[in-house]
Amino acid sequence: MPTYNFKQIQPVPTASDFVDIILTRTQRGTPTVVHEGYKIQRIRNFYMRKVKFTQQNFNEKLTAIIEGFPRVDDIHPFYADLLNVLYDRDHYKLALAQINMARSLIDALSKDYNKLLKYADTLYRCKQLKRASLGRMCTLMRKQKASLAYLEEVRKHMARLPSIDPATRTLLVTGYPNVGKSSFMNKVTRAEVEVQPYAFTTKSLYVGHMDYKYLRWQVIDTPGILDHPLEERNTIEMQAVTALAHLQCSVLFFIDISEECGFSIEQQLSLFENIKPLFANKPLIMVANKVDVRKMTELSAAHQALISAAADGTNAVLLEMSNATEFGMAAVKERACDLLLEQRVSRKTAGKRVGDVLNRISVTQPVKRDDEERPAEIPASVTARADAIKAGGAGAARKTEKERMAELGLSAGTYMKDQRLEWDLAQEEWRYDVMPSFMDGKNVFDFVDPDIVEKLEALEREEEGRLEDEAEAAGDDSMGLGETEVTETEQMLVNAIRKKKHVVVANHRMEKDLLRPKMPRKAAVRTVEGFKEHLEGLGVDSGAVGERGRKRGRSLSRGRDTEPQYMERQRNGGDGAAAALGGDDDAGMDPAEVAKKRAKSTRSSSRGVSERPHRATKAPSDEGLKDLAMRFQAKKKEKLALKKVNLYGKAGESDRKQFTKMPKWLYCGSGDVRKTRYHR
Repeated sequence: MPTYNFKQIQPVPTASDFVDIILTRTQRGTPTVVHEGYKIQRIRNFYMRKVKFTQQNFNEKLTAIIEGFPRVDDIHPFYADLLNVLYDRDHYKLALAQINMARSLIDALSKDYNKLLKYADTLYRCKQLKRASLGRMCTLMRKQKASLAYLEEVRKHMARLPSIDPATRTLLVTGYPNVGKSSFMNKVTRAEVEVQPYAFTTKSLYVGHMDYKYLRWQVIDTPGILDHPLEERNTIEMQAVTALAHLQCSVLFFIDISEECGFSIEQQLSLFENIKPLFANKPLIMVANKVDVRKMTELSAAHQALISAAADGTNAVLLEMSNATEFGMAAVKERACDLLLEQRVSRKTAGKRVGDVLNRISVTQPVKRDDEERPAEIPASVTARADAIKAGGAGAARKTEKERMAELGLSAGTYMKDQRLEWDLAQEEWRYDVMPSFMDGKNVFDFVDPDIVEKLEALEREEEGRLEDEAEAAGDDSMGLGETEVTETEQMLVNAIRKKKHVVVANHRMEKDLLRPKMPRKAAVRTVEGFKEHLEGLGVDSGAVGERGRKRGRSLSRGRDTEPQYMERQRNGGDGAAAALGGDDDAGMDPAEVAKKRAKSTRSSSRGVSERPHRATKAPSDEGLKDLAMRFQAKKKEKLALKKVNLYGKAGESDRKQFTKMPKWLYCGSGDVRKTRYHR
């Protein structure tokens, strides 16, 4: 069963804080302004959304509170009884039930008021219904003030409870107050329980953990128990009784035989007899504590007989221990753990499922192959070294790494263990030789020529001499480049090569500029000839288009014709620009007269006087259309494309435009007109 962690329960806000949280979330999570032009259906949805949003927030927060607290009927009986001891189970369940009922009532309120808002006929009525619904929800939550405050106190107390796993291996320490329970727990675990020389220092359950036989164990320190009837025990004592009743553990009952705790041995044994039913089916160890102050042998015969009779009557194991000197502490811990392990194993083997497990287990027993005796053989060197160590001979004991480090005068951070000391070699003088290399089972170093270095140097000198002879024979003075003189022509060639190299590097760097647009490698190269072929494929005369563009460029700055005149001139093959400037008519004129005529035309154009009527500019989109039919189709498609844009481009409610001066739904109904224009 998993460990319960009550620290994960979320804090419970007070009733006023609860209301503030929900209303603030509603204000921020929903629209807050109703404009003048809203229709009644939109206003209804506006306020219905606020009511529904508030109800969902209430439902979410209340559900988190209800589900965050543990249900008494679904948790382990130990935790159920512990909750009953600490908080009263009925009061706890009643508080959660009231929160659950508040959640149901808020859901019903939201449903009813949304139904009324659905048929509201005015803005004022919608707003009043919204205010009424939110007000009733907040009033309902304020009535849960006591339940919310109680649950928050319960949460704070539960967060301080330890995380106890009821199903794991557990040692439970119990007994009278101030008998040494907390001191024992601090010794065997990593817990730090407060220890004081007065009673009831421990007021709640404390949990510590320890390791034994590679297993994790939890040790629970319980508050002290007094010897009186069950109904007279307080909340602190009932926590220990609850743990004893529900946890399957090994119980350690402490007895202070020195009687320094303030209670006699008879009183402690009376408590032992009183709570004996809680020890049923549990390993029990009676610990005679504080033997450092008073030993068992120093007790009177009557006291010894009483303690032995109590231990024998419950099949308890009696052990002596002292927290101050730690005498017998390890024995108590080991015996308690072993008894619990034996009981857990016996219970598992006594179950119905052990047969299925044993059927799948196969144990193989070794079989003796012959009758020959094979005793253990210890090497003579080991025996001799052991004898030398026992005799205390000089150098017999092996040096430790710490002793070697001290001999070298090094620290732990600079000393490195010598691995060669562990090598098993035939001869001791080989231990610090140069690391050999082996190939085919042979030491390569044994076959190395000792004069190999001198022979290699002689071979290199011979090679250098041969290269010099070949260079002299070929007339190549490359071996002495640094001493030859370079001619002026060679220097110019070298400079040109270097300059070319710099240009190539600069071009390469410029091409690597990421800001420069690049064409993909797969894109076709666009040329003028290719573009002309594309136009001719569409049925457009590329030559006529280019010529017409050039003529228009010359004529636009010197005067404009009307469209019919321009089209007529194009059909007749005339040139408006040339005619305006005397292009064809000036073929036989003197060049001086032609220049004078053109200057006059330019001055007239600059004064706003034109020899020809104004001609409208042709749209750029008409340049690629070859005839009137194609132009008509393009115009038709343009209108169809703009139809949808014009349709959605009409004024909407975001334009703050009120088409009707006084809409009836806004100005009819109860209340002053001035108060119903804008509502939040």
